[in-house]
Amino acid sequence: MQHPFANTPRPWVAVYRAVGITPELPPLSHPNLGAFVHEACTRWARESKVKAAFTCVVPNGMNGSLSFAKVDELSDYFAAYLREVLGLHAGDRVAVQMPNGLAYPVVAFGILKAGCVLVNTNPLYTPAEMVHQYKDAGVKALVLIDMFADKLPSVLSMTTIKHVVLAGVSEFFPIIPKTIIRGVQKVWAQVLPPVTVPHTRIAAALAQGRAALQKAGGRLHAQNYWKAIQPHELALLQYTGGTTGVSKGAMISHGNLLNNVQQMLAMGGTHMEPGKECVLTALPIYHIFAFTANLLGFLAIGGQNILIPSPRPVQNLQRAVENYPITWITGVNTLYNGLLNEEWFVAYPPRKLKASIAGGTSLHNAVAKRWREVTKTPIAEGYGLTETSPVVSFNPLHGEPRLGSIGIPAPGTDIRLVDENGVDVSFGQGGEIYVKGPQVMQGYWHQPAETAAVLRDGWLATGDVAEMDDQGFMHIVDRKKDMILVSGFNVYPNEIEEVIAEMDAVLEVAVVGTPDEKTGEAVRAYVVHNPEHDGELQPEAVIAHCRKFLAAYKVPKSIVIREELPKTVVGKVLRKNLKAEVKAEWQEQLRANLHP
Repeated sequence: MQHPFANTPRPWVAVYRAVGITPELPPLSHPNLGAFVHEACTRWARESKVKAAFTCVVPNGMNGSLSFAKVDELSDYFAAYLREVLGLHAGDRVAVQMPNGLAYPVVAFGILKAGCVLVNTNPLYTPAEMVHQYKDAGVKALVLIDMFADKLPSVLSMTTIKHVVLAGVSEFFPIIPKTIIRGVQKVWAQVLPPVTVPHTRIAAALAQGRAALQKAGGRLHAQNYWKAIQPHELALLQYTGGTTGVSKGAMISHGNLLNNVQQMLAMGGTHMEPGKECVLTALPIYHIFAFTANLLGFLAIGGQNILIPSPRPVQNLQRAVENYPITWITGVNTLYNGLLNEEWFVAYPPRKLKASIAGGTSLHNAVAKRWREVTKTPIAEGYGLTETSPVVSFNPLHGEPRLGSIGIPAPGTDIRLVDENGVDVSFGQGGEIYVKGPQVMQGYWHQPAETAAVLRDGWLATGDVAEMDDQGFMHIVDRKKDMILVSGFNVYPNEIEEVIAEMDAVLEVAVVGTPDEKTGEAVRAYVVHNPEHDGELQPEAVIAHCRKFLAAYKVPKSIVIREELPKTVVGKVLRKNLKAEVKAEWQEQLRANLHP
């Protein structure tokens, strides 16, 4: 079948024109992220020398801030530390293993300015996970949060890491709150382990970088590190399970990220006032969603990032929400659902809020509806992957974003929906999303077979199944690998989760398939009781509710009540963990049948 819009304007272009979005991306205004960061910081520092670019807020409300000018200055020093003091070269990999905090933008921007490659790493990784990622990436230097320094002895001897820099949660805070926070961490919480390996504190690294630049003639020398970097050159190794589930590094270039920032701002910029926005950054910046949208996107428009080191429990966000003029929030379904179950948030939602952006996983309609009711502002769902830097599509913010839709492709992006034979499907039919655009990764680091499996004739095969209407709006059906086959019928967990989430007694839900002798697979729902709802949550009530809205083969055969669901640090429910549990349960049952 021919591409549905091969010989006609792509249907979403008409939507662009209707809402004032420019269909074509302009040429990049910067060749690389070093130049982008320097120019943005310089521009907004001219507007105000004291305006905060980043503010870190801990749960008790203590905070610290860095101005645009200071971020530019300190990141220059860190770039010089890497190049002049440590002797690293352009293209060398530097890992950053830190939660949200003021040290993160300084270090990340310094790495990019140095022409090195940033390797984002989850701070909660075990030593085994750290070793795998660092060996695979060939990491030469590591910047680590000091709370986890006890992992270093078992990691360094098994990797190529030669240099370690340590930073604290309260780095760059004023002296009094910094002293209090460090004291609480060390004495009361006892979360600062002794450091038994050679290392440099971030303050000392910056001082050495500053001295190196002074010796070289001043800060202008730092621009020599990035001035020759071209858009196609590697900026990030962003590790992901990807579309095949095996951990690997997505190769994200400077051009990928710069284009994706332009695409994001093209879709949402009509509702953003440069120099006046304030975004709540509860999602970890080491995740590609917050890295591009919050760290880079709001830097570009001179917005203030309110950084939350740990969003769990969700009450940790209270002081930040109460004390700052939040105009934007980025998050995932579980974050929004969690906030809606906090009395303080429902009673006093952010007064300056303009809109919220949801991504990372499906936004449940029940959550979206209640969010609009409580905040009186729109919540727009988008779609993306690590491999696409990440934004692929987004709901225009004009009017009410469509519930259940991931929006239309971002400018400069093309989409195909294909069936199992690689043939394009028609409007209204489900097909795997294929993406082409300037935000698509270069491939997987040292993984040619994995790269070839997903990059096909210039298109990225995402592994996600969607339907598209005749205006170009898409609706995610589910991930191909999560689909449940019941008596030959395709069952998509998202659809069932949406139905169950409508129940007032349900806080969270995840659906997976279980082996079944009669139907091949059966549907199982894991549900968490809403503590705000009186009475117990009964499995029979969930099944009865599903029968009202779902065909019989889609109704869960079993319901498991849990106190919580396994999640990633971003808040995405880990269906794979639940599926592993089902597999172990099934294998145990088989053993019991063989040896009664």
